[in-house]
Amino acid sequence: MDAATLPLWRQAEFLKFWASHTVSQIGSQVTFLALPLTAILTTDATAGEMGLLAAMSSLPPLLFGLHAGVVVDRRHRRPLIIVSDVGRACLLGTVPVAWLAGLLTMEWLYVIAFVTGALSLLAGLAHQALLPAIVPRQQLVDANGKMALSATVAEVAGPTLASTLVQFFTAPVAIAADALSYVVSGLLLSRTRVTEPEPVRAPLRGHIRHEIMEGLRLALGDPRLRSVIGARVLLNFFNAMIEAVFVLFIIRELGVAVGLIGIIFSIGGVGFLVGAVTPARLANWVGIGPSMVLGITIVALSDLIVPLAFGAPVVVMGLLVGAQFFFGIGLTVFNVNQSSLRQVLVPAELLGRVGATVRVLADAMTPIGAILGGVMGATLGLRETLIFAAVGELTAAIWLWKSPARHVHDLPDTHG
Repeated sequence: MDAATLPLWRQAEFLKFWASHTVSQIGSQVTFLALPLTAILTTDATAGEMGLLAAMSSLPPLLFGLHAGVVVDRRHRRPLIIVSDVGRACLLGTVPVAWLAGLLTMEWLYVIAFVTGALSLLAGLAHQALLPAIVPRQQLVDANGKMALSATVAEVAGPTLASTLVQFFTAPVAIAADALSYVVSGLLLSRTRVTEPEPVRAPLRGHIRHEIMEGLRLALGDPRLRSVIGARVLLNFFNAMIEAVFVLFIIRELGVAVGLIGIIFSIGGVGFLVGAVTPARLANWVGIGPSMVLGITIVALSDLIVPLAFGAPVVVMGLLVGAQFFFGIGLTVFNVNQSSLRQVLVPAELLGRVGATVRVLADAMTPIGAILGGVMGATLGLRETLIFAAVGELTAAIWLWKSPARHVHDLPDTHG
C-alpha cells in the first residue's frame, strides 16, 4: 500500500506532525485565557491596559503579515516552526519566573503578547505551507480536516484546562504549562521526517517588496484563488458585524440568561467537531467548489436563525444552540476545503506568501466589520444589524457560486 492510499491514521510522520500541532494549539488556548488573568490577578490591570494587551497579540498579522509570508518562503518550514515553538516556550517561561521574583509588569506582558503573536503568525503560515510536503495531494482535504479538529478540541479543552490550572495553581503557573506544551510540540516536530522542497534563494531577486508582490499577484491573479479569497474576506467582514452585537442581542432582545450563554457556545461547538470530519466525504460527494459554497450558505442561514428566533425560552435556546451547531459545521467545511485548494493551486515556494496575503486581507476586515456592526446596532437596531449581516454572508456564497472555483470538483493535479 503506497502513501497515497495508506490512511492518515497509519502515516507515522503525519501523526507526529498532527500531534505537535494539537499540543501547541491546546497550550495556546490555555494562554489565551491565562495571560489576561495573569494581568488582572497579579498586576491589577485597568480596562484600558486589558484592551491594549488584547490588541498586542492581534497586531503582528496586520503590521507585517505579508513580510512573514516572505520569511516562510525563504526558509525550510519545519525548522521555522521549531524555532517559533522554542521562542514561545522561552518567552512564556519568563512569566512565572518574573512573578516569583516580584518583577512581573504589564509592560512585559505587552511584549510577550506581541512577540508570541508574531511567532504564532510565522508558525501558522509555516504549518499550512508544510502540510503538502507531508501528505499526498489526494489526502489534503482529510489532513486539513484533522488539523481543524485539533483546533476545535483545543478551543473546547483549552479554556477548561486554563481555568482549572488558574484556580488550583495560579495564572502564571498555567502559562508555564503552555510553555511546556511548546517544548513538547517542538520535540515532536523535530522527530518528524519530511522532505521539503528547497526554498528559492535568489539574492538578485530584489527588494522584499518584490517577493511580497509575487504572492499578491498569484493570489489575486488566479481566478479560482481570487474568488475564494474574496468569499473569505466577505465572510470575515459580515461575521465580525454579527459577533459585535450577538451577545448583546440574545441577552437584551431574547432575554437569555448570562449563565446560559456558555451552554449555547459549548453545545454549539460540537458543530465544529462534526464539521472537521465532514469535508473529505462531502468533497468526494459534491466536489471541492460546491462544498465551499454549501459551507458558506450553511453559515449564513445559521446566523439568520438568530435574529428570527422567537417563542418560549426553551424554543429560543434550541434555535440558538442549533444555529451555533450548524454554524460550526458550515465554517469548518468552507475553511478546510479552501485551504486544501490553495495548497494545491499554489507552488510550494509561494505557499507562505499567498497564505499571508489571505490572512492579512481577511483579518483586515475584522475590525472594520466589528466597528460597523456596533454603529449599526446602536443606530438601526440589533435585530436589523444581525439580519443585514447574515444576508451579507449569503453574498459571499453567491460570489463563490458565480466564480470559477465553483466548478472545481477534485483537487487539480498540478499548479495553475
